[in-house]
Amino acid sequence: MSYSTADSLPPVTLDDVRGAQKMLTGVARVTAMEGSRHLSQLVGAPVHFKCENLQRTGSFKLRGAYVRIAGLLPEERAAGVVAASAGNHAQGVALASALLGVRSTVFMPKGAPLPKISATRDYGAEVRLHGQVVDETLAAAQEYAAETGAVFIHPFDHPDIIAGQGTVGLEILEQCPEVRTIVVGIGGGGLAAGIAMAVKTLRPDVRIVGVQAAGAAAYPPSLAAGRPVAVDNPVTMADGIRVGRPGDVPFRIVGDLVDEVRTVTEDELATALLLCLERAKLVVEPAGASPVAALLSDPAAFEGPVVAVLSGGNVDPVLLQRVLRHGMAAQGRYLAVRLRLTDRPGALATLLGVLSVVDANVLDVSHVRTDPRLGLTEAEVELHLETKGTAHCVEVGQALREAGYTVIG
Repeated sequence: MSYSTADSLPPVTLDDVRGAQKMLTGVARVTAMEGSRHLSQLVGAPVHFKCENLQRTGSFKLRGAYVRIAGLLPEERAAGVVAASAGNHAQGVALASALLGVRSTVFMPKGAPLPKISATRDYGAEVRLHGQVVDETLAAAQEYAAETGAVFIHPFDHPDIIAGQGTVGLEILEQCPEVRTIVVGIGGGGLAAGIAMAVKTLRPDVRIVGVQAAGAAAYPPSLAAGRPVAVDNPVTMADGIRVGRPGDVPFRIVGDLVDEVRTVTEDELATALLLCLERAKLVVEPAGASPVAALLSDPAAFEGPVVAVLSGGNVDPVLLQRVLRHGMAAQGRYLAVRLRLTDRPGALATLLGVLSVVDANVLDVSHVRTDPRLGLTEAEVELHLETKGTAHCVEVGQALREAGYTVIG
């Protein structure tokens, strides 16, 4: 669903982005640029992280939200603003509004992570929980705007939003003037459009690569069709880029200036998040890790120096735990198995002895004796193991079978 008409809005220019940069002085941080030795070795050229996960509110969203709200007329500010978001845009609007003395109301899905709801309230917004998915939340925010006169602040589909996000591109050129490729995650397209507009105007030789989660990839079919196309039921752990339809305004810019849009799998996202945490010591949400996932999946495809934009770090601790476990499993460093054994004294100790011989670290054990599927003398055990890679997982499975155990999962 889109709430603007691209043809009715002014285009975004480099002057707009430069104006936004001046407006954001003292408001948004000039975030750090950190090198990645591991990725540099894989790519064969320098790879840097643009750390928007360290931005105020934990993501780049403050930039666009502040520029949009600061540009409102006095009577519009007096009416207040309203937004809809599962997290990052909500916090950006809340803080921007507080800094500018504007009343803000933010609609969030009922299932939004509690830390994001709490942070949005702490920044000063009135939070209203509505709907199970973002489309329902957006509709509620639009209805509220129509009823109250509050100005709806779209997360990506407005020139001011795009100009604000484009300041990331200006900073990249200042911090890494030798850059050859910029890799950035794409949801609705505001960040990618802003970066592309700023960078391509000044440095048309720089390649811009957008990255989407495979389960929520609306841009590839939209670019092929030449117009925004909706993807039904987008599914991905990367809620920051889980958008079912490109915005009208950013789509036009992305189509003209972004050189390529790639997709990454959930396993690749989990592995990338784990790498950011372990190797770079950076907490990054799955959407923010999408550029890293693209680099890991095909390192030879990127000409260096490369800048990967880590767009946000607002990850729910519960999701982080699940994603890290998933990432470890994808690397063969975590293994869950179920097996059956004879229910007799010492049977579990014997099983653990087999695992000790192959040096598998037992993290958790679940022992079931009563189940309709089990025979009278059988027990079922589920084991969660820390392993040392894919080859070690194969070795563990082989050792269990050779010891006479029936592995059922």
